[in-house]
Amino acid sequence: MIHDNAWTTYSADDLKKLEDLSADYIEFLNNGKTERECAAQLVAMAKGKGYRDLADVIANDEKLSSGDKVYAVNMDKMVMLLNIGEDIINNGMNILGAHIDSPRLDIKQNPLYESDELAYLDTHYYGGVKKYQYVTMPLALHGVVVKPDGTKITINIGEKEDDPVFIISDILIHLSADQMKKTVAEAVPGENLDILIGSRPLKGEEKDAVKAAVLKILKDEYDIDEDDFVSAEIEAVPAGKAREAGFDRSMIVGYGHDDRCCAYPSAAAMFDVDAPKTTSCGLFVDKEEIGSVGATGMESHFFEDMMREVLDRMGIYSELNLVRCLRNSRMLSSDVSAAYDPLFADRFEKKNSAKFGHGLAFNKYTGARGKSGANDANAEYLAMIRQMLDKHDVVYQTAELGKVDAGGGGTIAYILSLYGMQVVDCGVAILSMHAPWETLSKSDLYEAYKGYKAFLIEG
Repeated sequence: MIHDNAWTTYSADDLKKLEDLSADYIEFLNNGKTERECAAQLVAMAKGKGYRDLADVIANDEKLSSGDKVYAVNMDKMVMLLNIGEDIINNGMNILGAHIDSPRLDIKQNPLYESDELAYLDTHYYGGVKKYQYVTMPLALHGVVVKPDGTKITINIGEKEDDPVFIISDILIHLSADQMKKTVAEAVPGENLDILIGSRPLKGEEKDAVKAAVLKILKDEYDIDEDDFVSAEIEAVPAGKAREAGFDRSMIVGYGHDDRCCAYPSAAAMFDVDAPKTTSCGLFVDKEEIGSVGATGMESHFFEDMMREVLDRMGIYSELNLVRCLRNSRMLSSDVSAAYDPLFADRFEKKNSAKFGHGLAFNKYTGARGKSGANDANAEYLAMIRQMLDKHDVVYQTAELGKVDAGGGGTIAYILSLYGMQVVDCGVAILSMHAPWETLSKSDLYEAYKGYKAFLIEG
């Protein structure tokens, strides 16, 4: 139902469920600051709900049938969940698709250097960021280092109370006359986003003594050599935990809401619908923030290939059956929308903007300006969605991403629509999208969960 504000609709029982979901989501967010960490959590959750690894099913030459639940993982960064229903070919699937990567700073492959007795790590920003937002902010390092012998070292530094954090310096206001004349896009060049990691020289070293001291720490504490950065994936993200926000604790502020605030309720909905008539599918993908490219992005063949494997294990594989399965499917592209911000009212067309606390936000189309790059959902599909949401008392709203000529953005929706399936974008409206710390309403998170669950039951 379209309602003025979701908070006014809740019973005491609803509020209890909302707070429980929010607490679980905060824990997921705090333990999932990278796509690898999110994928690992999703797999652990799936195993706890009785899902089997599709790779094991294939290796053991086991069969699959209606009622079976499996998961598949791609390079530790992409996860597919599948709860097989009665007729996967003719009924298709109900697909919830979200991404688990978020904007951040990536450490380069040859990053470590010393300049004037200060040691730095060189970075390359990932996704759409406002570069100035990352300076003077405590940062943590998350990721993996893989040594030539295959040894994998997990990195997570800056999250514990007794951990060091890392910082990018900025010029003091007293000397920033030239900087202040620049646009915000120019004020902090990308090559200046170098992270300060040390200032204490190693005694006895004559050249680059601070760098030598850092390398000694890396070797002694983590068994990492300088050359190991070549085969490393380390991300610099805001240090610290997601928190409740506001005197009324109605909001959550944290890193990575885009798009983990849609990924988590999608997974929760998958796990709470135990025996769906129509096959439920959850897709949790990487690389959306840079165009869904690469082997772990939605444009890869992983999803399609895994469906071939599933149909084969069911004894019904053919290319025609695969085509029918995908074409007959329906999808909610679970991605965030921009919440109307009265402090920047001139960027929005108010009556077509998502509002904080007004429930699950549906974007019939995304794209930029003339709908460039958009998936534009069919009216018939939206009518079906409306009926489904009303049946399950889900509070929802419709939205656009700002004024027509203000900019725009995209999701994974258009990629799945290429199979001929019905797809629409819907998710949680957030403030400060792509900032190091984003803000959402707990009620919108809860309505997203309710909407995704209703879709799996009724879609």
